[in-house]
Amino acid sequence: MSDKPLGRLESVSLRHIWETEAQDFTPWLAREENLEELGKALHLDLELEAQEKDVGPFRADILCRVPGDDSLVLIENQLERTDHIHLGQLMTYAAGLHAVTIVWIAARFTEEHRAALDWLNDITDESFRFFGLEVELWRIGGSDPAPRFNVVSQPNGWSKSVAKGFRNLESQALSDVRRTQLAYWTALQQHLEGTDSSVSASQSPRPQSWYAFKIGRTGFWLAGVMLRQHNSVRAELYIAGEDAKRFFRLLESDKAEIEKDFGGALDWEELPEKRDARIAVYLKDADPEKQEDWARQHQWLAEQLSRLHRALADRVRRLNADDWDDDDQQAA
Repeated sequence: MSDKPLGRLESVSLRHIWETEAQDFTPWLAREENLEELGKALHLDLELEAQEKDVGPFRADILCRVPGDDSLVLIENQLERTDHIHLGQLMTYAAGLHAVTIVWIAARFTEEHRAALDWLNDITDESFRFFGLEVELWRIGGSDPAPRFNVVSQPNGWSKSVAKGFRNLESQALSDVRRTQLAYWTALQQHLEGTDSSVSASQSPRPQSWYAFKIGRTGFWLAGVMLRQHNSVRAELYIAGEDAKRFFRLLESDKAEIEKDFGGALDWEELPEKRDARIAVYLKDADPEKQEDWARQHQWLAEQLSRLHRALADRVRRLNADDWDDDDQQAA
């Protein structure tokens, strides 16, 4: 029998982290990494189209597109129990749009509102899809709160259709966005093959917004990232896993030497809303959709990834999470 201590899950009030929907929760959810987490719960890829977007007489919290078929996903948020006002807004959105996926996120769904979404999924065709999700925050001991999305209502047979969609994914035509992503990373790969770069791809180029490279340790990787909404690209060391924050802080404690070895300043992003963390550098005014500028962007990415590898690879391999003690550091 194991004597290892186990933590206890503790629920955290949503309002403790997000005071308001419009100014706190919606901007948080609209970030790329958080839309990715929501997409995992829905089994959908989501790309931000707009925030606070006018749709008929109402203003939708978040509007996204699904890259695979370019369909719309409209997201409405509540930090409390569902109400009739928001249900009415969702009905109005559905009436004004020819085809849409509507996602209603709330702290808690009443039984009548969950039943209403189930009914809407029953009576509408496949051009309309309604999801209801409850959002929760949990932490263990003194850890940072972590969000969890729980699906309480979804289209009929959604799980089966998702499985079928994954089986057919490779045979489907790529959207314009996906084609651009695949071409962008393929061109970067070709650029790297023509240089003496120290970075090595962890996989072949794929139609997604990032391209990862090995750095010699599980849970760590270098990546180039396309930030289409911000007309910029990013080179980064991404740190994932249960010890990501400790690893990040250990590296940050050596910030001056790392930046000296890198040859410039870096953005140290602890990502407090996530378990992971990253160390990054950005190229502004770089639209990844402008093919005529790809050569400049790829030259910059290749240089930054090589500099990150030079400054961090050996340090990453030597990291030991036990070397960081949160209590000692707070006392200091």
